[in-house]
Amino acid sequence: MSDKLNEPENRFGRISDLDDSDKPREKALAQGIRSLSNAELLAIVFGSGLPGKSVIQLSQEILGSCNNRLSRLSRMSIHEVVNKYNGIGPAKAISLAAAFELGCRCRDEEVTDDPMIRQSSDVYNIMRNRLERLNYEEFWILMLSRSNRVISEERLSQGGTASTVVDIKLLLKSVIDKLASGIILVHNHPSGNCNPSNEDDRLTHRIKEAATLLDIKLFDHIIITPNSYYSYTDNSRL
Repeated sequence: MSDKLNEPENRFGRISDLDDSDKPREKALAQGIRSLSNAELLAIVFGSGLPGKSVIQLSQEILGSCNNRLSRLSRMSIHEVVNKYNGIGPAKAISLAAAFELGCRCRDEEVTDDPMIRQSSDVYNIMRNRLERLNYEEFWILMLSRSNRVISEERLSQGGTASTVVDIKLLLKSVIDKLASGIILVHNHPSGNCNPSNEDDRLTHRIKEAATLLDIKLFDHIIITPNSYYSYTDNSRL
């Protein structure tokens, strides 16, 4: 496997070997980091390309294989990136994963402690970083106080690419233990299809009925995909 962690960088196609007009670092210094294209930003992360192929060209090809969507590239694991792309070894793949993770953590810090839920987009902003890049389903619950502030976020289950199993008794036990007044259900669809399945509808209805018996309000059920989300409440389904 090329580009081992303890090996020197490939000396072909380095940023320093590019023409001055093609050097993303110099462009960033002169015009600001926001002036760089996605390929140029990736080139800075990778640092070097392949013999006969510049790091810019390599970055453009990788983006092209993802339909020029960084979100698709960000969902790949380190091993997937190494196995799929010639010239991207563990060191480069780890640098790429670190760059994406820093971006997500920066966005996470913008969410205040004990955030108040006013609308579906508030839930999406809290949960998207946990779910939008996963290749399998996870089911979460947000527990709310009487003032609609989040007092707990809990993952209830993790499943396959198309479904996950939720134990309603355990769900309600967690809510009662936290003395929550309301709940919001959240899970993801790795397929990218926002629309709820029949099973999603059945589960939502069963949880709502069980929660109502305990005087717990089900405020919403949010389905998160890599690029968007679906809200039962926004669509008048609750």
